[in-house]
Amino acid sequence: MIRASDLSMREVINTSDGRRLGNIVDVELDLTTGKIVAVIVPGQSKAFGLFGYGDDYVIPWDSIKKIGEDVILVELSDRYLRRSNR
Repeated sequence: MIRASDLSMREVINTSDGRRLGNIVDVELDLTTGKIVAVIVPGQSKAFGLFGYGDDYVIPWDSIKKIGEDVILVELSDRYLRRSNR
């Protein structure tokens, strides 16, 4: 079993293009089943963080291919970008 806090310590890598996406900052839960629906990774900062962040990556749980000791491998396209609420 893995804890949500353990997920945030691992870097998320997109296997489709080899890009480092960052670390998980939040999860979406289905309150009726208690299962994780998606994980959220913040977008890249703009101009050293002075102008905010880009869109968040909302990664559906079934797009996670492998959770390793140091990284989480996901397979996703740009359609999983979503406007940030920050």
